[in-house]
Amino acid sequence: INAEYMGILMIPSEKTPLRVCITGAAGQIGYSLIPLVASGDVFGSDQPIHLNLLDIEPMMSVLKGTCMELDDCAYPTLLSVTPTSDYKVAFTDIDVGIFLGGFPRKAGMERKELMSKNCGIFKGQGEALNLHAKATTKILVVANPANTNCLVLSTNAPKIPKENFSCLTRLDHNRALSQLATKSKAKLKEVKNVIIWGNHSSTQYPDVSHATIADKPVKTVITDTKFLQEDFITTCLLYTSDAADEGLGVDLGGRRIIKKK
Repeated sequence: INAEYMGILMIPSEKTPLRVCITGAAGQIGYSLIPLVASGDVFGSDQPIHLNLLDIEPMMSVLKGTCMELDDCAYPTLLSVTPTSDYKVAFTDIDVGIFLGGFPRKAGMERKELMSKNCGIFKGQGEALNLHAKATTKILVVANPANTNCLVLSTNAPKIPKENFSCLTRLDHNRALSQLATKSKAKLKEVKNVIIWGNHSSTQYPDVSHATIADKPVKTVITDTKFLQEDFITTCLLYTSDAADEGLGVDLGGRRIIKKK
């Protein structure tokens, strides 16, 4: 089986290689994301990549296994892989940082405890970014609470412009899109400009003020005011993972339904 048969264009690229760091790389999200970055699905099939994988020291054996799998895949765009638990090694001269790693919420843990632990983690990582990363680095924060973590990270890396920092609430955004599409009997691709304000938590707010369905304002397509003001918002809030201290939780296949007291 040769490269042509497999549909792989193994043509040397003239592009300047990107150095990409993924934190929390030994986790499940990292395991799914790393091949997408390495294969060219994220930055382009002709974009060479140096990949830095950061996690805590006890996870180095897991990262070693991931590196072996990357070797087996022989991605043409992947120039090197560096597994590490050292911030300096992970962040030096990176062009892109994808922050998956954060302290997970454990049973009985109060929100302030989680926030305190993650603030400590992202403060340290922000300081390391400020020392070792390029000033042009683009940062994406995924670890929850994503907005807060992103703020802490950017505050402690002042040499990197604020506009270079972004964070994701994609799960909540997708859930909002699906509800609107189902209610209006429209295609998902026709629902646009839905905004999720706030962290992935029961304090988030799904906003359809600027949203459209098939290029028409949502409120002209869905005239059920009760749905938009109550049911839609409530459903978006139900499937959050952090509200153990705010209501009753029922585990459904890894998701927790939260019912306000």
